[in-house]
Amino acid sequence: MKEKWMIRNIKCELKHLINELNISDTAARLLVNRGIYKVEDAKKFLEPKIDYFYKSDSMKDLSKSINLLKENIDHNKKILIVGDYDVDGVISTYILYKCLSRLNANVSYHIPDRIKEGYGINESIIRKASSDNVDLIITCDNGIAAIDQIKLAKDLGIKVIVTDHHDVPFKEDDNGNREFIIPEADCVLNPKQLECQYPFKGLCGAGVVYKLMEALMDVYNIYKEEIVDLLQYVAIATVCDVVDLVDENRIIVKKGLELLNNTNNIGLNALYEETEISNKTITVYTLGFILGPSINASGRLEQAFWALELLLSNDVNKAKQLAKKLNELNKERQDLTKEGVDKAISIIEENNMNNNKVLVVYLEDIHESIAGIIAGRIREKYNLPTIILTKAHEGAKGSGRSIEEYNMFEELLKCKDLLGNFGGHPMAAGMSIPIENIEAFRDRLNKVTTLTEEDIMVKVQIDMGLPLNKVNYELIDQISLLKPYGKANPKPTFGMRKLKLLEAKILGKNRNVLKLKLSDGGLVIEGIYFGDIESFEETMKWEFGDYEYGRVLNGEPNNVYLDVICFPEINEYMGNKKVQLVISNYRVSKQIISR
Repeated sequence: MKEKWMIRNIKCELKHLINELNISDTAARLLVNRGIYKVEDAKKFLEPKIDYFYKSDSMKDLSKSINLLKENIDHNKKILIVGDYDVDGVISTYILYKCLSRLNANVSYHIPDRIKEGYGINESIIRKASSDNVDLIITCDNGIAAIDQIKLAKDLGIKVIVTDHHDVPFKEDDNGNREFIIPEADCVLNPKQLECQYPFKGLCGAGVVYKLMEALMDVYNIYKEEIVDLLQYVAIATVCDVVDLVDENRIIVKKGLELLNNTNNIGLNALYEETEISNKTITVYTLGFILGPSINASGRLEQAFWALELLLSNDVNKAKQLAKKLNELNKERQDLTKEGVDKAISIIEENNMNNNKVLVVYLEDIHESIAGIIAGRIREKYNLPTIILTKAHEGAKGSGRSIEEYNMFEELLKCKDLLGNFGGHPMAAGMSIPIENIEAFRDRLNKVTTLTEEDIMVKVQIDMGLPLNKVNYELIDQISLLKPYGKANPKPTFGMRKLKLLEAKILGKNRNVLKLKLSDGGLVIEGIYFGDIESFEETMKWEFGDYEYGRVLNGEPNNVYLDVICFPEINEYMGNKKVQLVISNYRVSKQIISR
């Protein structure tokens, strides 16, 4: 796959940041590359504190929601929480239930079954709530698009508070003019409403719920420490929902990680033990690739109820059983995902679909809950917008994952006559479609797309070039000021040109780790690469021949030079520390980095 390496070249005077913040020029450049130019903004970024949270009352309908909740709590009226089956939905439900129970509310919850009920609040939930004499429904991580369902609830005399963070739905006329549609709930909390004055629009569903509960607990004079403790859960949702880790989200994750590393939640500690991370530092990686997938797996393959019960559990033995169940479900999900990815790649290669600009693959017998994960993996492999469809109760259902240059939701609008229900945003979407329309759908998407060869080329952003003699412990300390990394605050990347490859070793029982010894002609440093080892070997043999590559493997003198994109870190093994380069990309030294 072709790559275009590009150094971020943002023009900005760095001296004021360096002097005012007492940071290195490297740290200052990294801040500017992330759109942070002002000293005050930089201070908040480098030292995120909960004191920097915005006032909750600027969120539209928040005060009305507090009054409505207080009325129901004080008069013991029935409250039903309707959540969602992903991590954000489970955590949002947990926070609401935990807080309302703390206030002795008459509260229960329901998380829809992914397969039987689908996403969000539905008619059957509402009618059952009516028969159960529920007075108030609170949605979390859903509801902003539930126009008809919420109208039904209101017609049945049920009050509704919507808490959500998804884009507000709209109608579009023939001229492309859009009319945004807000459900007729008693209160709608969603910072993305045009009328909402809340300064930060990037909260996940659990973040919106937290702001509501923060204000409610204050009304009841509950100690602030209790609500702050909930940030550990909001942090999990924030990372796993892949929202931008800037502004309030950065504060949430920074404080949340601190709390998660000292949590007294019985369920979380059981999950730590089951996934073998009890004695390890909890990081963004831990949340996104270990804890989050385990929580998600229950909602994907069985019931999200299990994950919620784990978080709520006060029984150590029960928590261990639930943690084991979630971990086993996640392993099953991983196996199913690998099987689905392999099938998708076979279909793409056998049918020359990789010549398309947009991939649409029908996998009849995969579990519909993993279609989005498979789409993401295929998108990564080919760097093409990808939609994975599978057979459903009626027709087909699927999920799509996109690239920055392709607004998937806008492109789906061009095919709405071929689709059933669909929705999403520029980078991801979900849809239903009659099976007989799949071919036409694939053809239409590829016919109307304006993607060019340049668009589908992988763009690799480099923060700055870095000479080898600048790599030291002090540099690593300065870089670490930007943690935690995530969306909109990626791990910094550094380019190094024309490093001599002194030696290469392939390690691991699956031959999936490449260890390199590199030199600039004076200094020598180790590098580690976790990418496609087979492709590396093919590249070396193609460029230099088997004999020269053999000399590299044996650590013998050779003529191999590489450009690398890397991240310096400290490698600690058996009490010994040394600096190494974690290499994300490489190429043979002969090209010029684009500016």
